[in-house]
Amino acid sequence: MRESYMTTGSSASAELLIQKSRFIGYAARAETEQEALDFITSIKEQHRSANHNCSAYMLGEHDSIQKANDDGEPSGTAGVPILEVLKKKQLKDTVIVVTRYFGGIKLGSGGLIRAYGKTASEALAAAGIVERRLHSLMKVTIDYTWLGKVENEVRQSQYPLKTIEYTEGVDLYIYVPVAEEETFAAWLNELTNGQSSFICTEKEYLEFPVN
Repeated sequence: MRESYMTTGSSASAELLIQKSRFIGYAARAETEQEALDFITSIKEQHRSANHNCSAYMLGEHDSIQKANDDGEPSGTAGVPILEVLKKKQLKDTVIVVTRYFGGIKLGSGGLIRAYGKTASEALAAAGIVERRLHSLMKVTIDYTWLGKVENEVRQSQYPLKTIEYTEGVDLYIYVPVAEEETFAAWLNELTNGQSSFICTEKEYLEFPVN
């Protein structure tokens, strides 16, 4: 699993009017190529009367899937500029569709490239960008006598506390960045004088806004 990567925060859209042509950009997260294709299809169905529904997506841990579609615009003037926006912002698992309703004024190749690129950027700005960081969900078991001190220290630390379960002892479920497990273990042992135990129950991504 990737330790961290950036992607779109949510699905969103943005609309621009450029030389009387109406451009509407849609950005969404897609973790598989089928999800990306389904999203593109949904936008095309929504805008069946549009002149063009151009798209691009970039998927995979190593950006192994990169596709761009001009949908009738001159080759390289629509899908590729959209894809370049994704590359520039280093986004993964993201799909963008830009719908165009022609306004009667030809923009030329340069104008189209700028229009599609700008609309894609505006759609991403509306959706927001997040960094997804891989965390270990650590189950920390302590005696009740340590609860007050440990809970207080955890809540003031950089490690998010998910929940607390009360059984024969106390189980605290704490998110720890995968690269900081040893640091966390040392911190916890010092905090409890070695009177705690912990195991990693699962790996999970947490999201942090980038903009």
